[in-house]
Amino acid sequence: MIKTLVNKVKRIFPSYIEGYGDAKPYAGPFASEPTGTKYAPHKSFYKPEDQKVLKNIRDAIEKVGLKNGMTISFHHHLRNGDYVLNMVMDEIAKSNIKDLTICASSLTSAHDPLLAHIQSGVVTGIHTSGLRGQIAKEISKNNILGKPVIFRTHGGRARAIEAGEVKIDVAFIAAPTCDTMGNMNGREGKSTFGSMGYPMVDAAYAEKVVAITDNLVPFPLKKISIPMTLVDYIVEVESIGNPEKISAGAIRMTNNPQELLIAENAAKILIASGYIKNGFSFQAGTGGASLAVCRFIKEYMKKNNIKGSFAAGGITGYMVELLTEGYFDALLDTQSFDETSAKSIAINEGHIEMSASMYANPHNKGCSAHKLDIMVLSATEIDEDFNINSLTDSNGIIMGAQGGAPDTAAGAKLTIVVAPSMRKRIPIVKDKVTHVVTPGDTVDILVTERGICINPLRPDIIKMINDAGIETKKITDLRKEIESLTGKPEESTFADTIVGIIEYRDGTIMDVIRQIK
Repeated sequence: MIKTLVNKVKRIFPSYIEGYGDAKPYAGPFASEPTGTKYAPHKSFYKPEDQKVLKNIRDAIEKVGLKNGMTISFHHHLRNGDYVLNMVMDEIAKSNIKDLTICASSLTSAHDPLLAHIQSGVVTGIHTSGLRGQIAKEISKNNILGKPVIFRTHGGRARAIEAGEVKIDVAFIAAPTCDTMGNMNGREGKSTFGSMGYPMVDAAYAEKVVAITDNLVPFPLKKISIPMTLVDYIVEVESIGNPEKISAGAIRMTNNPQELLIAENAAKILIASGYIKNGFSFQAGTGGASLAVCRFIKEYMKKNNIKGSFAAGGITGYMVELLTEGYFDALLDTQSFDETSAKSIAINEGHIEMSASMYANPHNKGCSAHKLDIMVLSATEIDEDFNINSLTDSNGIIMGAQGGAPDTAAGAKLTIVVAPSMRKRIPIVKDKVTHVVTPGDTVDILVTERGICINPLRPDIIKMINDAGIETKKITDLRKEIESLTGKPEESTFADTIVGIIEYRDGTIMDVIRQIK
């Protein structure tokens, strides 16, 4: 009989999960220490007469020896504008190859055509940071994959690949520019998307690497993000994607009065905390309230002649503005979120491209997430223990991502969540979140338009805020206040079948997602 486990955030799941294996419960943000050595692909060689450039994707599939049961990877730097995953999967389906696992940095609604390949048995496994669109709904409601989707943080994905927990047989890498030997970058060409932070790890550890580009140039490429030493083959296509859709639904500077109020209150808290001073480091999400926090912080920095050391993570045009106007010395960029940031990385010396491992992998010799002073997050739900859900809605339907939130919350000295108290009359503050993604022991403050709550685990922050005369509320009282307006929503019911596993960045299990009844 399979026994059940209870982890540190009091989530219950089996000790063995079909389609996943033995479960290791989350025990704390830094409770798991790495063992063993890094995975390494087999050696290979290149002869002077060899040609890397192939006619088409079909040739590449044959050359790399793709077979049933293998694992292939993709990145999502083109986000909703990505064409490569669908192109490759269509050709694989025509080759009658089945039972593949896709290890993607994230999947969006642009990848809905993947649904047909799941239904036909071409794809039988998914590892990703996020999942949206029709595939997410079908997995949540109907378990169409037949085994759990494994959700990892951006740092956790890099860690799992480097550790060999995920062995990528073939990495298909969308490259805005690539030379005839396979040197790539994301900062040139008609499909420019900026940083190539996610596929850097894939290229280094995959057995075979195929670059797919719509801008093939002569050797040598002068600015290299991924070198030819890691690349087996190159395919030129008409278009790898639509870069205009990179920022669709991802970033927006708000004029919403409620979001501006939340952002202003968050900025007051950050100022009162004492962390905004010369040399501080900072990261914020791409939602309206998060970006508005940057606006208020900039005003304070300007007035008090403060200059930060670096801003990090997914970089937006507003962050580029802070760099070029001298408010920060550097930007550390693992994903460029718009045209401005994509162009900036090509011309600004202080705009530094970094891999997902350098960004957030907890099991290497240093990641930027562990050098953060301040992290500003958003959330779908937050509960009385300050646990955050950013992966499912309140009904349990998968519709979001882990992203780098658990990574940066663990590393930052101060983690603040900005969110409205309700969305469509559904309260954001709950007694228990539907699913835990970021654990409450790494989250310090919640700011809504109806009040500010500080985690009791941070008495130092409580004292600073009280000394500044800023009014706060207990999160339990805030929850009751919101529910008095919305009513307590009816809880969703779930079957026993596990359709998703939420791994923490160290590979332990934070929570499981069960099929909706």
